[in-house]
Amino acid sequence: MDTLDAIILGIIQGLTEFLPVSSSGHLELGKAILGDQLVAGESLLFTIVLHFATALSTLVVFRKDVWEILKGLFQFKWNEETQFSLKIVISMLPAALIGLFFEQQLEAFFGGNVQFIGLMLLITAVLLYFADRAKDTEKIVSYNNAFVIGVSQAIAMLPGISRSGATISTSVLLGVDKNKAARFSFLMVVPLILGKIGKNLLSGELNAHSENNMAMIVGFTAAFVSGLAACTWMIRLVKQSKLSYFAIYCLIVGLIAIAYGFWV
Repeated sequence: MDTLDAIILGIIQGLTEFLPVSSSGHLELGKAILGDQLVAGESLLFTIVLHFATALSTLVVFRKDVWEILKGLFQFKWNEETQFSLKIVISMLPAALIGLFFEQQLEAFFGGNVQFIGLMLLITAVLLYFADRAKDTEKIVSYNNAFVIGVSQAIAMLPGISRSGATISTSVLLGVDKNKAARFSFLMVVPLILGKIGKNLLSGELNAHSENNMAMIVGFTAAFVSGLAACTWMIRLVKQSKLSYFAIYCLIVGLIAIAYGFWV
C-alpha cells in the first residue's frame, strides 16, 4: 500500500466514522467499484490503526467530558459520572454480544453485496429524516434508552447502516436532547473500539509486522485529523437539525448502489 492510498483510506475512515453515512458501507462500495486492491487489501493491522485514530479523535474532542467522568468514577460514589458510565456499559452489551458470538455470520454481509448496502443506506436515510424533524427537548439518556440505543449500534454493524446516524437518530426519536444524544453516541463507541483492539492483540491476530510503517503513520494521521473535523462538525449539525442533508445523500447513494447492483 502506498502513502496516497493510506491517506485516502484514512480520510474516508475519519469522515465516515462520525458523519451519518456509514463508513463500512462506503468502504464496501469502494471495493465493489474500485476492486479489492485499494480497500480490501489493507491489512488487519492497518484497519485497527485507523479505528484507533478515530477513537483517539473522539477522546480529544470530548476530553473535558472524559476527564469529568474519570474524576467522578474515582470518587467511588453513586454520582452522575458513575451513572453515565453504567449507561455506556449497558449500551455496549448488544454489539459486544453480537461481535463475540456472531462474528462469522456478520462477516458474511461484507462480501460486496452492493444492493444490500444500498437498501441499508435507504434505511439510514429514513432514520435521519425523522430524527431531523424531532422536537428539541432537555431529556437525558435513561438506562432503558441506553439499551435501545445499544441495539441500534449493534444493528449498525451491518454495512450501510450508519453507526452515528442510527444511534443519534434513535436517541432523538426517544426524546433525548440532541446535544446529549450526539455526546452519548460518540462516547459509547470508544470502549468498543478499544476493546476490539485489545481482543486482536491478545488473540495474536496482529503479530505480523507492517512492511510499510510510513503508510501506517500517514493513514493514522489522516484518520485522526479528518476524525477531529468530522466529529466537531457533526455535533454542530445535530444541534442545528441538519441531518436531512445526510438523509438526502444516503437516499441518493443508496438508490445508485441498488441500480448499480442490477446493472453489473
